[in-house]
Amino acid sequence: MTRMLEDNKLIVGWREWGSLPALDIPAIKIKIDTGAKTSTLHALDIEIMIRDQKRYAQFCVYPLQNNSSILRQCILPVLDERIIKSSNGHEEQRITVLTPIRIAEKQWDIELTLTDRSTMFFNMLLGRQAMKNLLVDPTKSFCQGRITSRRLEEIYSVALGAE
Repeated sequence: MTRMLEDNKLIVGWREWGSLPALDIPAIKIKIDTGAKTSTLHALDIEIMIRDQKRYAQFCVYPLQNNSSILRQCILPVLDERIIKSSNGHEEQRITVLTPIRIAEKQWDIELTLTDRSTMFFNMLLGRQAMKNLLVDPTKSFCQGRITSRRLEEIYSVALGAE
């Protein structure tokens, strides 16, 4: 089902399903946002901790929209702290981490800022800096396939170790 161009770029629509393997998130709906420079993940309870003289971000992620039953507790090294200006002009200092993303069979590292996106429609936004492997068709959705609610339950049951 994967659609790709000859130059090996993945064709995506304005929203796609992907995964964040290092965060044990096997499926998350992503808004592909060419108007945003940086990528963002909905994260709560963000705390900085020091381990072996390195800074780490510890945070919680609810990967599925409107579903508080699936929670991931994550720890990643802090890459940076940046001032991010939102689409409404509000500036916020955010922790930035580096993590792999997977869409279809393509996987690559992206920088991801962490913030509370509970008032947004998508828990993850993929910005331009992370689109080096993509070609976006803004008239399409889920070019790399849809995931049904039942399939999501199966994916997360396996990820949780249930049978």
